[in-house]
Amino acid sequence: MEGQRLTELFPGQVRMNRHMELQFQVECLQDVAVVNCSGRMVLGAALDEFRRRIEQLDRVRVLVLDLSEVEQVDAGGLGTLLLVRRWAIQKSAKMKLVNPPVFFRRMLEATHLTSVFEISSLKEAICILRSQERPRRFAIA
Repeated sequence: MEGQRLTELFPGQVRMNRHMELQFQVECLQDVAVVNCSGRMVLGAALDEFRRRIEQLDRVRVLVLDLSEVEQVDAGGLGTLLLVRRWAIQKSAKMKLVNPPVFFRRMLEATHLTSVFEISSLKEAICILRSQERPRRFAIA
């Protein structure tokens, strides 16, 4: 009954559900890890699991976080990105934020974090990843 009253009082209110939580998928190819993120990057259990999963990655040279489908970010989300960045530095890995939505970029600008993170478009990230795939050629003397 109480839930019904809340709906009546706030008809436009969006109810929280598991579909809105942060969801992520990690794909590794050699020493490059791509993490596709979607949903809400906000303080909570899903964000903690995100950080723990990334910290379990082994022998990563490049960590790419695809943020194109993130719908919300809060201080907890930004703090977690900073923790993951620190982990990447400790592992001598490059971390890239790819395709953050406009609101996400504005949040990074407002908090002066654009100089801390390497941000690139999807097109730039694909070029970087393709250059990693090419076999190295050595001249024989």
